[in-house]
Amino acid sequence: MKKKILSITALGSLVTTSAYAAPVTAESVQFSLDTMWVMIAAILVFFMHAGFAMVESGFTRAKNTLNILLKNILTISIGSVLYFLVGYGIMFGSSNGFFGTTGFALSGVEDVGFFLFQAVFAATCATIISGAVAERMKLSSYLILTVLMTGAIYPVVGHWVWGGGWISELGFVDFAGSTVVHLTGAVGAFAAVAFLGARIGKYEGKKVNAIPGHNIPIGALGVFILWFGWFGFNGGSSLAADPTLVPVVISTTLLSASGGVIASALYTKIRFKQIDPSITLNGALGGLVGITAGTANVSLIGAVVIGLVAGVILVEGIRFIDVVLKKDDPVGAIAVHGICGIWGTLAVGLFDTANGLFYGGGASLLGVQAIGVGAVILWTGLAVSAVVFILKSAGGIRVSREEEITGLDYAEHGSNAYELKESLVSSTATGGDTLSGSLVERLDQLGKSAKKQKVYKKTV
Repeated sequence: MKKKILSITALGSLVTTSAYAAPVTAESVQFSLDTMWVMIAAILVFFMHAGFAMVESGFTRAKNTLNILLKNILTISIGSVLYFLVGYGIMFGSSNGFFGTTGFALSGVEDVGFFLFQAVFAATCATIISGAVAERMKLSSYLILTVLMTGAIYPVVGHWVWGGGWISELGFVDFAGSTVVHLTGAVGAFAAVAFLGARIGKYEGKKVNAIPGHNIPIGALGVFILWFGWFGFNGGSSLAADPTLVPVVISTTLLSASGGVIASALYTKIRFKQIDPSITLNGALGGLVGITAGTANVSLIGAVVIGLVAGVILVEGIRFIDVVLKKDDPVGAIAVHGICGIWGTLAVGLFDTANGLFYGGGASLLGVQAIGVGAVILWTGLAVSAVVFILKSAGGIRVSREEEITGLDYAEHGSNAYELKESLVSSTATGGDTLSGSLVERLDQLGKSAKKQKVYKKTV
């Protein structure tokens, strides 16, 4: 790393003055390109949090919008600081096979760019929980869970896979995080939802009631933002501006997401006789999660197949979680990131062009992938369950019934995301008071007043 820094310094000197010019080497140029690509990718991943905020707020009710937006911006802020202080050291510090023991607060760490890229990943894992617990979890409880996710739970998983831990030694493949990021976040979300319970009115006996989101266009914008950011999420995981690898990674990302959209649209048409818009939008995310583990290891055809399968299992996964397990997930985060994350990780064992089962590599890689998935589910499930159980026992994790009905925007923050302003002018000629009563009554009276004015004009 010191050599790389000196190379960049030499390159800067060449630009600023010819008196102390140093030769530009292929190594220095390559290092500059690699660094810039990873930084651009980190910025794209950061922008994904805007996508998460839009998806979660659009797919839920208007009265909880401010709460969701605040959770997302606090997640990236708290997550970044906690990952800097503790998480990075646990994830990439000196290895004992299970967690790192050095590098806290970046002590002794020279590659700050790598930290930055990993920090925005950590916050992405935590924010998956936000959508699943939307509309009924106390903000304070969610933030405590975020602290532990970014500071300890997620970094342990990251160390096992990316930090030289025991799972990586088995030969486990997860290029950009189908398991490390997405499955970890989804298992945490499932555990939290299990303790939290469903929203009021979601289930009535055996009946499952749909609670529509208030702004699907905003949700769709969020999906496009996430898809855009995912090119950096997967492409940046190359950690180098490799002209042979990066185009393949971005291409497999595009094709799998497209396959997810197509499959979910066609499958909902066959299954429900209509194309479901919200599930189809989630189909893109399912395809993206599915390809993330093997995006650098599968062919373009393999990416399409992975996306198509992800789109189908997403639909059935959402129904299974919602109808059979009766776990209320307003945005479908558990199915998108969990079920599709499992599929994507196992798909590497099938479609890996070097060692996959479908390419003559046998079932050994598939077995390793299954072991990794099982270990992450066990660790994350137990850890998050313990945290949520303690929080629930200590003071409760759910807002009151009255607060939930009112909406978390007003209950938690004393404000609302949207304000309907009425300009109802009373008749000064008659000395009437400002119209009162319900909105429907006021609009009705306003209509009657307009009719009277038309009659008056005709008479004049």
